[in-house]
Amino acid sequence: MSHAEIWTPPRAANRIVKVVEAVSEIHRMDRFPLDVTQVALEAANIFGWLDPISKVQAANIQGFEGALFPNDSRSEWFLLYNATMASPGRIRFTQAHELGHYVLHRALRDSFQCGDSDVLGSPSDEANLEAQADEFASYLLMPMDDFRRQINCDADLNVLGNCAERYGVSLTAAVLKWLEFTEEKAVLIMSKSGFIDWAWSSVPAWKAGAFFRAKGNVIEIPRGTIASDDSIHIEKVGKAVPATSWFQYAENGIALREMKLNMEQFDYILTLLILPKSLEVWSPYQSE
Repeated sequence: MSHAEIWTPPRAANRIVKVVEAVSEIHRMDRFPLDVTQVALEAANIFGWLDPISKVQAANIQGFEGALFPNDSRSEWFLLYNATMASPGRIRFTQAHELGHYVLHRALRDSFQCGDSDVLGSPSDEANLEAQADEFASYLLMPMDDFRRQINCDADLNVLGNCAERYGVSLTAAVLKWLEFTEEKAVLIMSKSGFIDWAWSSVPAWKAGAFFRAKGNVIEIPRGTIASDDSIHIEKVGKAVPATSWFQYAENGIALREMKLNMEQFDYILTLLILPKSLEVWSPYQSE
């Protein structure tokens, strides 16, 4: 296989997933969560490349979560990850993110050093190398076909938390994956100190006007929402709140379902909104 062959993140991840599935079946091994270290060490063999990742190692260096760099002759690569990260899921995603740089980008840069805003940061332009590495990690750790099979009822933070546990990833990563394919009008919001840090909408929600342009804007969490209620730390199933609490142009009398998880150890709040499928929240001007 050509060293210079171009791989998209989903296609490259799927190539590895097929091999892992076959090996797991032959040796009757647990398929999930994925052993990213073992996969990284075998990646060159899977693709037929001559410059393998020869070492995956913890490196407790401040200021980065993961790194990928070659030896002087570029004949082998080293994958580092910060083992001081609080979540094993974060470590696994970081390892997969750096593996994504190896598979997709190693011909483009001499090395990669990724901070917390690069690894599973706010979703961004697909052309961005960091976003591509995140996409690769998502497809590698949470194969779409298997993920779809896990959602056999109304999704909530309990169901999506079970998916996170199955794949050994953070809840945020699992919810973002679900938003890729769900037909629900759903919005994930990460907020800090009462303001939206970033938000991501499913395609149906985006088409209905249910999104927040948080980048470069100051958007306060609205009053009257569960997210703004300091007395509520966890609401995984969801409670009905007026849709107008979040979206001022929503029809009066219509409720949406709001879920919340106060991630105190990380100093942020995750909010998941699920809107009725018939609801549109565009302003009158935007609707026209």
